[in-house]
Parts: sequence; C-alpha cells; structure tokens
Amino acid sequence: MTEWIRFWITAVLLIIGLISFAAAVIGNYRFGYILNRVHAGGIGDTQGLFFIVLALIVSCNAALDILKLALLVVFMWNTSPVSSHFLSQIAYYTDKELWDHVDRFKVRSHPESEEI
Repeated sequence: MTEWIRFWITAVLLIIGLISFAAAVIGNYRFGYILNRVHAGGIGDTQGLFFIVLALIVSCNAALDILKLALLVVFMWNTSPVSSHFLSQIAYYTDKELWDHVDRFKVRSHPESEEI
C-alpha cells in the first residue's frame, strides 16, 4: 500500500516539474525582451528541477542517493541565478533596443549615453 502512495506522490511531483519546464519554454518563446526571457527561464528551471528532484527523492530508498540529489539541487540553485544575472548584465550593457523599452518606464539612461 505504501508503495502505491509513493508512486502517486512521485507521479504528481514529476507532472508538476514537467509543467514548470513547459511553462518556462513557452515563456521563452512568448516574451519579447531578453530580461523577461531570462526571468522565465530561471524561475521555470529552478522550480522544475526542484519538483523533479523531489520526486526522485520520494521514490528513492538509499540515503546516499538522497544526499546526492539534495547536493544537486543546492548546486543548481547556486549556479542558475549566477548565469541568469550574467546574461542580464550582458543584455544591459550591449542591447540598445532594450533601452527603448526600459525608457518608457523612466528607469534611467543607458550607461554608454552618460557623459563623464
């Protein structure tokens, strides 16, 4: 009986993870600006990975395997925001069309247009 409960919990968590990845892919295609795409990809990737690894942890019996999966989540949660931030900085400093969109919100001017 407990095996069926673990099976259904694992199945539900895997489906939630796959829906998160699918939402990230759809968000990357639907959004027009790079910062929106980076945000959709970063959130969907992190959430999808969490639910899929959680499903693997629920279905796993060995404590060492659970530790390895938990370390995988810690590693990905540390590297995914760093790569998203790096891509956002590249877009910030190189994409002039981005500032046509951002200037509508009166955030600030492009860093290359500031006079020293």
